[in-house]
Amino acid sequence: MTDIDTGVRAGTETARTWLASLEHALTAGNADAAAGLFEEDGFWRDFLAFTWNLKTLEGREQICRMLAQTLPHVRPSGWEVEGEPTTADGVTECWVRFETAAGSGWGYLRLRDGKAWTLLTTLQDLRGFEEKKGPRRDRGVVHEITRERTTWLERRRAREEALGRSEQPYCLVVGGGQGGIGLAARLGRLGIPTIVVDKHEKAGDAWRNRYKSLHLHDPVWYDHMPYLPFPDDWPVFPAKDKVADWLMHYADIMELNYWARTECRSAEWNEQAGTWTVVVDRDGEEIVLHPTQLVFALGVSGYPRIPEFPGAETFRGAQHHSSAHAGGDDWAGKRAVVIGSNNSAHDICADLWEHGAEVTMVQRSSTHISRSDSLMDLVLKPLYSEEALEAGITTEQADMLFASWPYRVLPDVQRPAFQEMAERDRDFYEALEAAGFDLDFGEDGSGLFLKYLRRGSGYYIDVGASQLIIDGRVRLASGQVDHLTQDAVVLDDGTELPADLVVHATGYGSMNEWLADLISPEVADRVGKCWGYGSDTTRDPGPWEGELRNMWKPTNVENLWIHGGNLHQSRHYSKYLALQLKARMEGLPTPVFGLEESHHPR
Repeated sequence: MTDIDTGVRAGTETARTWLASLEHALTAGNADAAAGLFEEDGFWRDFLAFTWNLKTLEGREQICRMLAQTLPHVRPSGWEVEGEPTTADGVTECWVRFETAAGSGWGYLRLRDGKAWTLLTTLQDLRGFEEKKGPRRDRGVVHEITRERTTWLERRRAREEALGRSEQPYCLVVGGGQGGIGLAARLGRLGIPTIVVDKHEKAGDAWRNRYKSLHLHDPVWYDHMPYLPFPDDWPVFPAKDKVADWLMHYADIMELNYWARTECRSAEWNEQAGTWTVVVDRDGEEIVLHPTQLVFALGVSGYPRIPEFPGAETFRGAQHHSSAHAGGDDWAGKRAVVIGSNNSAHDICADLWEHGAEVTMVQRSSTHISRSDSLMDLVLKPLYSEEALEAGITTEQADMLFASWPYRVLPDVQRPAFQEMAERDRDFYEALEAAGFDLDFGEDGSGLFLKYLRRGSGYYIDVGASQLIIDGRVRLASGQVDHLTQDAVVLDDGTELPADLVVHATGYGSMNEWLADLISPEVADRVGKCWGYGSDTTRDPGPWEGELRNMWKPTNVENLWIHGGNLHQSRHYSKYLALQLKARMEGLPTPVFGLEESHHPR
């Protein structure tokens, strides 16, 4: 027997022994004993299975408190190791399966010295209300010839005509980008009557209408949609029009009730009826909908943030926010100033330069930059790559493994990769700094993903624009904007940047700004800030919450939900949001443990 075989057997025995002890304690209702199986500062991250929330418990005291409140109705059982555990550097890791009163669960466990360091538990389906897939799929047709039978197409059209007219949707999703339609696909698989409303002409237009050089910055393995992954011959970085067409066809293939050219005008909760009253404008027709659940799926941010610079009204050139940048075709030979230095700013500078403009980037604060190849090799490859697929790591497993790290631990997990990146790309970073670019690796050196989770900004995945800055083809100016004149941007040190075009790549507000306008300021403040988890870093003030604020989980406003994030997050977390909505539709008990207080209103 080899050392590897001995190690596998030892790891399996360690994991099984620990799970048996956990099951014994949980079955006995002994929360203290169960919590004692964790390290003193161990972590239990739960998605719905115990808490009907997205919640991280930190330390034995929090774990014990959670179990004491939830065990009577969760009634977990059947804990077992799935597959073969692995052991490295004193840590034994394994997949875990279990059952609860509500349904089946899946998790991931890390043990050190016989105690749990981290445990992720997730609810995967609802017993009796599983998705109709595999052996549970519909037959599609009854093999009995009768008169006036209806076809699939006739039934689909009848559903589309009835929903929102003679029949009300249980769920209304406001926002038909990749997040909204991915969630709607999950809701459809669970049999939840759902309408998605979006102001664009067709699904995918949020991508389609951007500047023509735009591509995905994340690799394709990271960005699949639920149920329908991109074909395995797709490029690593698909073009925006390719993605747009995929989303358009996705909405049709998944048979979504997708209302294009529809804008949400207002929403109000009707306490007596237990439904929302939502007024929408559908291609010029006002329609009033009465969904039970209302989901805002409008991306990862609120309205475009355009600073009010003195003199802006006197500027004789053109000004627009980065979200409205259609491309650089009309700016050849013109002077463009792009205010900002994150992803959009770099992309737009590159686009304008490609089209012959004279471009200056204004950097107002430090930016983290990861070269795309280095990010894939050092950070994403273990989970999202051809190598990961060959190693047997599916997209679902990759999502779970990424989620298995609590946010308190994640900086330490990410930091070594970004330290290696800094060393690997030393010449690149030194050249950028020599050009005057102000670089950072996050306030604690943890890099891109933590910046994204904390504030949703402050970084650029380099796909070529950095070299333009290094070479001086895109000029760089540093400092704060003091004011605009008729034909220039003036910085606080007096530097004048002549301009025919000013692009404000200045970010977005919080998602709850949408709530203030469409429902009420009071509701927006009851929900509080969306995104960030209380890390007490720039743009992510405390207190510590340990999960992204208000995302994919119950808010402090009844039947109001927030869905968003990048393609990876939208894919993974839409599953848990869909399960919460299905449980409520079916009247299942969903006692929420640890609902966070609202912090940081608009």
